[in-house]
Amino acid sequence: MFEQISARFQQIFRQWSTRGKLTEKDIETGLTEIRRALLEADVHFKVIKAFIEQVRQRAAAEPEILRSLTPEQHLIKIVRDTLTDVLGREVRPLRWSPHPPTVILLLGLQGSGKTTTAAKLARWAKDQGQNPMLVSTDIYRPAAQQQLKVLAAQVPCGVLEYPQDMAPEDIAADAVRQAKRRGYSVVILDTAGRLHIDPVLMDEMVRIQSRVHPTETLYVADAMTGQDAVRSALAFYKRVPFTGVVLTKMDGDARGGAALSIVHVTGQPILFIGTSEKLDGLEVFHPDRMAQRILGMGDVLTLIEKAEKAVEREEAEALQRKILKEEITFEELLAQIRMLRRMGSLQQIASLLPGFPQEAFDDMDEGELKKLEAIILSMTPQERQYPRILNASRKRRIARGSGTTVHDVNEAIRLLRTMQTMSRQIRKSPLGRMLRRFLR
Repeated sequence: MFEQISARFQQIFRQWSTRGKLTEKDIETGLTEIRRALLEADVHFKVIKAFIEQVRQRAAAEPEILRSLTPEQHLIKIVRDTLTDVLGREVRPLRWSPHPPTVILLLGLQGSGKTTTAAKLARWAKDQGQNPMLVSTDIYRPAAQQQLKVLAAQVPCGVLEYPQDMAPEDIAADAVRQAKRRGYSVVILDTAGRLHIDPVLMDEMVRIQSRVHPTETLYVADAMTGQDAVRSALAFYKRVPFTGVVLTKMDGDARGGAALSIVHVTGQPILFIGTSEKLDGLEVFHPDRMAQRILGMGDVLTLIEKAEKAVEREEAEALQRKILKEEITFEELLAQIRMLRRMGSLQQIASLLPGFPQEAFDDMDEGELKKLEAIILSMTPQERQYPRILNASRKRRIARGSGTTVHDVNEAIRLLRTMQTMSRQIRKSPLGRMLRRFLR
């Protein structure tokens, strides 16, 4: 999402780093560029004004910036800290009720991703040791309950269905009663949406909220809609005060204005962000990590967490041990590909790497990984283990079997040889010898 604004920040930082000692004029020129970058990213004008003023005040309070040998590092830290403040500063965890069930009420406009978010939250709650149940109070959209039922089966978790002539607030109240009786620890209420805010929708949300007294009322905002998401959130908050925000579609190509504005404008924290359409594509929002990603500094902690969730420790150690002791074959390459794909898309992984060039995102085609996997799967076990036996006729057979070309097969072999060379270099290095002793 933040490719464009990240590139602009990196450009500004490079300009500061080439100046040597910074003058007040250099700082003001950089702030003007930052203001322009934020405007282009569709950030709310009040947020931009407050952000620029905070950076200016913090810079003025640190006179060593103008005297330091590395003034840009001080200034970049000020920009990062101020951006973290704008995004909320601290992680605000989801509150669990001391007297189960915890009731989570989801609000938002139609198309914001409420129903998918409800299922993602259920999946996340299960990972936290909870026993969730999904309920739709949307009596207007015929397929609403069926959609939630399908998603619940994928989680899997409990789900309740109700007749469409029942009032939404009565559905919500009965769902909480049923959850208590059946031993569910969390009830996630998916509500109806509209294409735009109207009094009927607001009155319905007020009635539901007053009947069930939810532990958390979360506003689900589509990050792709920019300033519209912020305006809608503010309108909702005035009638139906919510306790947190979930930003969906953060893996899209929007400019990021909603993420940078919604906390400042509504005064409520972002609790989660949706990073993909998959049910595991929900992340706890960390303001400091997000600030680093926006500024192009990467997010190594989130990358490590993704790896820990996707890859079993024993599996990773076994692969590492084999690579450090033996020649890499197509078997090891296939295992690495599958590990990567479990962690998410290549773009998501690359966006978490510090210093990764944003322009390289366009060159990273997920289809290339699938093609490489298909080529390896079309090989016999012997060919995967001993790639040197791949002659012209074998390559043609593999190409036909994988739906690729002989050129693609040759590229896969070239990639493997490159990895083998790198692996040999690591094994011969002091680091490689140390790792081999460690992994015995």
